[in-house]
Amino acid sequence: MRMDLRELIVSPGKSEDFEFELDREGLTFDGVLKYLTPITVRGRVENHAGLLKARYDIEADMLCQCARCLKEFSRTFRYEGAAYLTGELEDEDNEDYYLLDNGFADLDEIARDAMIFNFEPRVLCKSDCRGLCPKCGKDLNEGPCGCAEDLDPRMAALSQLLEEE
Repeated sequence: MRMDLRELIVSPGKSEDFEFELDREGLTFDGVLKYLTPITVRGRVENHAGLLKARYDIEADMLCQCARCLKEFSRTFRYEGAAYLTGELEDEDNEDYYLLDNGFADLDEIARDAMIFNFEPRVLCKSDCRGLCPKCGKDLNEGPCGCAEDLDPRMAALSQLLEEE
């Protein structure tokens, strides 16, 4: 969404609200199977003595697959962020500043960057997911599988001493 901020730029103390659905094209993340709802972005651009600040909330419901146990589950992505909008950049490496294009802000770019930088790298059904047994494939969240534990090869000689007794 391109937002016209030309009038807001010259009006210190003013603000303008926005709301839009972010295009999901190209927003693929490991573990996300599909989006269950549109990605909604809501916020407000405020002029603080000539400095434009965009505060925004991003929300989307997704169907995910756990990276450890491979179960499908639904998850809501929520993120609250802020970005500064400026007509010219002094430091192009600063991710918090976005360049205006003739008084227009590209809010899609801001929301996309926020999702990419803040999405968890590994999607888990729960933080303490135990995953699958590497031998038999049983879901270890449902209990132990009964496979014998692999013995550390460095302990093999000690193990033989215990077996002789």
